[in-house]
Amino acid sequence: MVVLNKIYTKTGDAGETALGNGARVAKHSLRVTAYGTVDELNATVGMARLHAGGDRDDQLATIQNDLFDLGADLCRPDMELDAEAEYPPLRMTPAQTARLETEIDAMNAALEPLRSFILPGGSALSAHLHLCRTVARRAERLTVELATMEAINEAAVTYLNRLSDWFFVAARVENDGGRADVLWVPGANR
Repeated sequence: MVVLNKIYTKTGDAGETALGNGARVAKHSLRVTAYGTVDELNATVGMARLHAGGDRDDQLATIQNDLFDLGADLCRPDMELDAEAEYPPLRMTPAQTARLETEIDAMNAALEPLRSFILPGGSALSAHLHLCRTVARRAERLTVELATMEAINEAAVTYLNRLSDWFFVAARVENDGGRADVLWVPGANR
């Protein structure tokens, strides 16, 4: 269990922060930017939950917990040392992505096929889920970029990729099963 008795430590005042393995890096490092964006995504999911209820809220709560797992995974470099670590680091697993895929398939089964691109909007929850989708895509791009420079858990990238799909499909469901989707009309304002 994590215990935080003091919130400020002053150790980051010079522009550095500690990773999960204790190494100090610049706060603008790509790794910190990637897991910071995952944290931002978690906050957008929290905003979406203000408009959700029932099963959807439960699903979003599960996703928020997954995002903390993902942040813990990304903040801990040196994957090759995982087996030797005193406390094995938390890593994303394929099962977390499989759960998303099962939920996507269930939600998508009731939707009509898309015949146009969708503009973010519609219901309040749908609009927030579209925002979650775009932040998830940014987190994915940053994580993929990080993977070109350092070893990361492949399950982290896969999860982010599937999560943005989950947000898209859930946004459609929350727009009256897609019937209230806001459709793009190409060239409508020329």
